[in-house]
Amino acid sequence: MKKLKKRWGVKSNWQLFVIFLVFAITGSSAAKLASPLTNLIGINPQDHHWLIYWPIRILIILPIYQVLLLFFGWIFGQFSFFWNFEKKMLARMGIFKLLDI
Repeated sequence: MKKLKKRWGVKSNWQLFVIFLVFAITGSSAAKLASPLTNLIGINPQDHHWLIYWPIRILIILPIYQVLLLFFGWIFGQFSFFWNFEKKMLARMGIFKLLDI
């Protein structure tokens, strides 16, 4: 835990707990919201092969996750941590290169 706290610049165990809580809530919420969205566009596991359904579902989850991570980070008072985390994650995914930022 000490290495993680040092790497993330976290001061207390409480702040680390809140960060883990935000990650858990965000992941669960994004996964839950993806199902109605895939059904809305007509993609469901009963009618489509899993090789079609799951990549589309994952592509839907990714932007939802990004937005929810910042939202729940803000709700729990950790917006600056998650904003920096988002910037690093998007840079590693090459999104900034695509947007020419």
